[in-house]
Amino acid sequence: MAQEIERKFLVTGEFKSKAYSYSRITQGYICSEKERTVRIRIRGEQGYLTIKGISSQSGLSRYEWEKEISLKEAQELLLLCQPGVIDKMRYLVKAGNHIFEVDEFFGENEGLIMAEVELSSDEESFVHPDFLGEEVTGDIRYYNSQLMKHPFSTW
Repeated sequence: MAQEIERKFLVTGEFKSKAYSYSRITQGYICSEKERTVRIRIRGEQGYLTIKGISSQSGLSRYEWEKEISLKEAQELLLLCQPGVIDKMRYLVKAGNHIFEVDEFFGENEGLIMAEVELSSDEESFVHPDFLGEEVTGDIRYYNSQLMKHPFSTW
């Protein structure tokens, strides 16, 4: 099983000038249960099907399986998704030996900016860039599958 280990943070500082790449992401959910999510994503001109399991108690890790699919397949599968779409720009920022994925949300989640860093273990240390704010790892409100149901603008 592939385990995803990541930490999430709110972003409070300037990060765009540090980004070496960015792309627009649109995603929807066929299933968004606590125990599992099935996500369809379009990133640039490529599609992805992702299945995630339930998070660990700490919220740091969970099972993740992802398969690249064609843009056409992703567009068709988005039509089957639950109501609500996540629309965001993802910026990649290198800090130390890690890459932070910084998501700037649009639509009903406008105003929310989060950064994630993937780790190889729960205890792995990493450089904390100056744009990181409060850690929100494990706070279910910040899961994309929850932002689709309960957008940031409604909090």
